[in-house]
Amino acid sequence: MVMLCFVLDLRSLSPPLLADLKQLLLQLANFYATSPSLRQSNSLSDRIGLCYLFNNRVSSSDELKIAFRPSGNFSLRDFHHAVNNLPINEFLPEIKDSGSICCRDVKLSSILSDQGLYCWGGKDVMRKVIVLSSCLPENVDSALKKTLMDAADKCVTVEFVLFEQKSGHLGDMQEHINGFLRCISDLDNCSFQTYLPDMNVFRGMVKRWLQDLKDDMEEPLQARFVFKNNLFGSVNQITCNLCASVNQIIDGFSPCQICRCHGIQLGNIVQDGIKEPSCPVTGHGLGTFDVIENSVKVGENTILFMPSFQSSMKLQQVSSPIDFNIVEKTPLGSLDEGVIMGASYVVTPSACHEMETSSDEIDHSELNAQLFRGLCSALHSLDLGLVCSSYCNMQSMRKASFYCYYILQPSENGPMLLRRLAGSEEVLPDPDVNQFIDSSVPKEIEISIQTCLFKIESRDYNPPLIPFQPSQSTDQDMSSSQLMKPNFQRLKRKHK
Repeated sequence: MVMLCFVLDLRSLSPPLLADLKQLLLQLANFYATSPSLRQSNSLSDRIGLCYLFNNRVSSSDELKIAFRPSGNFSLRDFHHAVNNLPINEFLPEIKDSGSICCRDVKLSSILSDQGLYCWGGKDVMRKVIVLSSCLPENVDSALKKTLMDAADKCVTVEFVLFEQKSGHLGDMQEHINGFLRCISDLDNCSFQTYLPDMNVFRGMVKRWLQDLKDDMEEPLQARFVFKNNLFGSVNQITCNLCASVNQIIDGFSPCQICRCHGIQLGNIVQDGIKEPSCPVTGHGLGTFDVIENSVKVGENTILFMPSFQSSMKLQQVSSPIDFNIVEKTPLGSLDEGVIMGASYVVTPSACHEMETSSDEIDHSELNAQLFRGLCSALHSLDLGLVCSSYCNMQSMRKASFYCYYILQPSENGPMLLRRLAGSEEVLPDPDVNQFIDSSVPKEIEISIQTCLFKIESRDYNPPLIPFQPSQSTDQDMSSSQLMKPNFQRLKRKHK
């Protein structure tokens, strides 16, 4: 189990940057609350903490305040309130004579203590502190270093995230970075990252944080690939982990109204407009301001607060024809097969009854077929696919509450394929494969594997004609002569 504690240095975060970071944290909480693997249980463990650093103008001292403390089950509503209520007027950088921002203490000893992070979540919880700032401490003094070393003894990791400033004093900042890295180089539990304040970078950060929250919840599936012949020596199988490439967002959102005081869904009687709405807890009447209109319900227990959500949208059955808007073209060689989801659809030209042409004498169906063949041929010759968007979720055949993306792929001489693509919010970080890429394979193993592959029967891939083999059967009780052989006279179509 991993618990994330975010520490925002409001003294160094400008209002526009702070606004982006708040959206980042809200997005992370939404993804965490709606993750398919986490929705299987009725409760969600609280794994996110939120603190912020500010300058107390009364005492003229820097202080750390806990905005959201994990306590049992995760409350998405309370976390949203904590993030939205972060002070926005605490940006108070100290400027040096050279014009660069002066870096100050991040007060980690206040959160890395028995009264803070160490008492959150129980004994078996791994904890990670993420410090978000636009400056770094001038140096790691003995007190801070002792705090970080004590954190290492308690299996707490600390990641310092620095947002680079676009100013004319980058030389001073680089000098501070180098000095800070030297100070923490001997601390195995500390890491340092620098980022440009860019939305694409922010999306990647959310995915990495989500992966930290989910790593221990989703153990990779174990698989074995068994060969008829030995690969090397007496070994005829390879064991592997199966890791998902996408975190599919279930399109099951339904609009609802909730009370602002408790965040609980109001009954249908409010939606029907029969009488004045009332709080389900207190029974008190609710005014217009007391009812949050733009909320959505996911599953049975989760309410999301989505100001931009169109509450009037209903999940309705789609009608034919379905519109797919061409967004962009993409080289098929760059397509990551791991982000393709769901079933593939074979695309062929249909009889066209209405089409704008320059002449009424043209056969519309024939013209449509010619355009289809021309498009397929052009895409195949250029090795391109077309990325399309649609409000239709082809898996559920319903109108989605967000855009769904698809890839239209050509074939050498025949139909095209339409396949669902994962959105940027759904793509998970790639597993760490550097340990496998960097390792070399002994020559005798390479030769043995090649010999084994030469012994495997080879034929052109023709999926519809691969015979069905009952799962109860084995090589010992079903000989190859008993299996139906594919008909190789069937016309083959090679898809890129």
